Amino acid sequence: MVGSLPSVANGEVHVRKSVLSRQEVRNVDRRAIEEYGLPGIVLMENAGRGAAELLLQCGIKGRVVICAGRGNNGGDGFVIARHLDIRGIEVRVLLFGDPATLSGDAAINYRVLSAAGLAGRVFSNTPPPEELAEELAPADWIVDALLGTGTQGTLREPYPLIIDAINAADRRVLAVDLPSGLDCDSGRPIGPCVRAEQTATFVARKSGFEEPTARDYLGEVHVIDIGVPRQLLESL
Repeated sequence: MVGSLPSVANGEVHVRKSVLSRQEVRNVDRRAIEEYGLPGIVLMENAGRGAAELLLQCGIKGRVVICAGRGNNGGDGFVIARHLDIRGIEVRVLLFGDPATLSGDAAINYRVLSAAGLAGRVFSNTPPPEELAEELAPADWIVDALLGTGTQGTLREPYPLIIDAINAADRRVLAVDLPSGLDCDSGRPIGPCVRAEQTATFVARKSGFEEPTARDYLGEVHVIDIGVPRQLLESL
């Protein structure tokens, strides 16, 4: 059973779920969009902006390299890049996949990023390891926006190669929602797994975060509010 914890708002104590499973995460997003009329693009904007603000609080002394996949996790990374650039931070975006295959809210945010001159570099195929290492070397922070909570089964290339390169770079890492390669529900790696210093997870901690096996990959976990109505969360 998913646990709960009290949170205080306006002097009143409300009970909110402390962890969410993979299916519950999907249901929160779906219901926020379908039942409450919250556009997905708004949820992504809130998620990316919240993660960017967290990174700024952690302290940035140089370039931030954002490693983005083709799904919504990558879309969050595009939003992070835009907000860091607004704050005057040097940002380098690495997209792993053909931009033409982006869809929905991620595609919208990539178009915004491109129009702003922040599209960075695209690796449509498996990136040469030496070129990837060169891209990551100047980073003060690396943002892991490769894979999200829906990832299951075996990781396919080029993700194992990219994850290994991020870990080998020995830089400070912020994971978006969860470290890429970590199973949301079991808390166990499904292959190579990003080792993050900070994890910006959305709405609530994920079920697998409570497992001892996850601790070496998560670093410090921060729950980011993305604007989902309290009534929806309490209905869970």
